Amino acid sequence: MAYPGSVPTDRILLARLRGGFVGATSGAVGIAAHALGGGGLPGQGTAVLLVAAVVVAGTIAASTRIPVVVILAAGQVLGHGIFTLGSGHAHAPSPAMIAAHVAAVGVAALLVSGAERGCRLAVSAVGRLVRNVLTVPASQVSATVPVPERPDRLRVVVALVGRSVRGPPAVTV
Repeated sequence: MAYPGSVPTDRILLARLRGGFVGATSGAVGIAAHALGGGGLPGQGTAVLLVAAVVVAGTIAASTRIPVVVILAAGQVLGHGIFTLGSGHAHAPSPAMIAAHVAAVGVAALLVSGAERGCRLAVSAVGRLVRNVLTVPASQVSATVPVPERPDRLRVVVALVGRSVRGPPAVTV
């Protein structure tokens, strides 16, 4: 359970990392695949639309369990559409561009999967390390708590008050 201001739980953290990985790789791979497939690099307006699209893709990846490949493929199609709008003319993608986008989706899915696995292992290792460092060995835990005896003090109190101080208070009317 995560408390306000604390580190989020492992699942939440990994979902956020997955979203960041999907968003970042979707944009970077989309630009690279489009350029390698014969398209040009994006202008400023196109880049702004592409950033908005990858933020949406990352948010979807972080908040749902839709397979990463599906989100990356949708990101490639959306990115290609944005590049087409940015270039000012619609065109059918060439076979080289389609191959570049398909290869990009496959490589990006493998990269995101590997990064997610690596983060899961790192978070697990850090959790074990913290538990090992902060856990007190059972041999150092005492089952009894020593209580010092103070019989002299109790006798003085009883002598001054005239009765024992134990028990409920007396009710006077």
